[in-house]
Amino acid sequence: MHKIIVCDHIHQKGLDLLAQQDDIEMENLAHLSKDELLTHLKKADVIITRSSTNVDGKLLAAVGDLKAIIRAGVGVDNIDIDGCSRKGIVVMNVPTANTIAAVELTMTHILNAVRNLPGADTQLRLERKWKREDWYGTELKGKKLGIIGFGNIGSRVGIRAKAFEMEVIAYDPYIFASKATNLGITYTQNLEDILKCDIITIHTPKNEETKNIIAAKEIAQMKDGVILINCARGGLYNENDLYAALKSGKVRWAGIDVFSKEPSTDSQLLELENIYVTPHIGANTLESQEQIALQAAQAALEAARGAGFPNALNLPVKESELPKGTKAYLELSQKLGFFCAQANKGVITALNLSLEGEITQYADSLMAFALVGVLKSSLGEKINYINAQFIAKERGIEISTNTKENSTAYKNLITITLITDKESLSASGTVFEENIVRFTNINGFNVDIAPKGKMILFKNTDIPGVIGNVGNILAKHNINIADFRLGRNAHKEALALIIIDNQISEATIKELENIPACISIRNVTI
Repeated sequence: MHKIIVCDHIHQKGLDLLAQQDDIEMENLAHLSKDELLTHLKKADVIITRSSTNVDGKLLAAVGDLKAIIRAGVGVDNIDIDGCSRKGIVVMNVPTANTIAAVELTMTHILNAVRNLPGADTQLRLERKWKREDWYGTELKGKKLGIIGFGNIGSRVGIRAKAFEMEVIAYDPYIFASKATNLGITYTQNLEDILKCDIITIHTPKNEETKNIIAAKEIAQMKDGVILINCARGGLYNENDLYAALKSGKVRWAGIDVFSKEPSTDSQLLELENIYVTPHIGANTLESQEQIALQAAQAALEAARGAGFPNALNLPVKESELPKGTKAYLELSQKLGFFCAQANKGVITALNLSLEGEITQYADSLMAFALVGVLKSSLGEKINYINAQFIAKERGIEISTNTKENSTAYKNLITITLITDKESLSASGTVFEENIVRFTNINGFNVDIAPKGKMILFKNTDIPGVIGNVGNILAKHNINIADFRLGRNAHKEALALIIIDNQISEATIKELENIPACISIRNVTI
């Protein structure tokens, strides 16, 4: 059993997902004081935190063989990532669950800025004055919106701005121009083009490159009466320079959800009348809280089982050298290896990693992750990204990598071939837009499935009635089918990849094996 401890309150659906797993012991200790919480962490494999639990030296001293820490949210300011790395603990966050909430809050700030809705509301409701002449705003139609950072959130803001008939220009040196131009949005690699816009919104992480990306120098180049929005991270705008520009009128209005120091109840920005502020509520919707909890729970399950570490922040890879989206291929490589090792029983003799597309230049990193996936089942906590290759060589496993030009319809493709003393198994996968990881082929059978959960890999002679027999047996044993994907080949064989909700027993597997058309069956959990 793997033990997952929830340290802070998350949505009930995330707790339910953890509680439903047969191989997981979950403890929800969010109700405990932080000092009392520390006394329960020694046997945890994974912990889930939010902002109210500080992952500092005190907490790290209280844990035992902790594998991973999941931050149920985006920000990790409360986590000592270097300290975690020194102890071999992977730190993961949930960066996309609140995407829509943050996008819609950004649009709310933009609309408030051009129409000053809070001011009109205050005058009528609290002052009981009906003065329509005080509330002339401007329209979004025809205005130019500059977006700094065109990732999950920035791109969606651009789509919504286009619906308002705005002219949109995006600045993000880490994306392909086509990501913007395919949406009818102008792309630029020159920040000065953004500074000429009527409204500017920023959607980048906070790092050395983006801290104070907008300061006095940049503001001086802007239009008089520009509107500035920040629903991303505090400190992207220099707050002193923003204050001066708002006070002088250079910046007509600002919409701010995040501050350099939070909680922020004494910021000088709060003194101004031409700013609309919210207390970092970008993720505060019921829908996003549910998604945050579900994604955090799923990440905890994968980390506890050793299947992968989605959105890990301290992997042994130089992130500055990796373009956006590459992390998803590291996760895919490990999952492919983890899958193959479970589905191909026997003593491993060789592992081949085949790469197609732009990811070929990251072959070494992808191989490290593939090896961890392959060896995790047999070595457990002894294996990590640093020692994986050495242990593989000690075991006499022949490791090889080959790269080639794209020969498929996919922009990037990873194929792992695992050879044991009994058989050979190949599995391929790719990543679609928004980091959607998919397995695409297993031993020559085309499939399309998300690699997570409990799976049955059922290979059979392609004759009528097999699917019905499989379904009847699973139903008889009260095993619910969550997803069923079928592939066929030219040799009159079929391969079914079945996602199930319950752990399958050996007796049920034996019954499936007794179906006359059955060639092989494997039980895999990711």
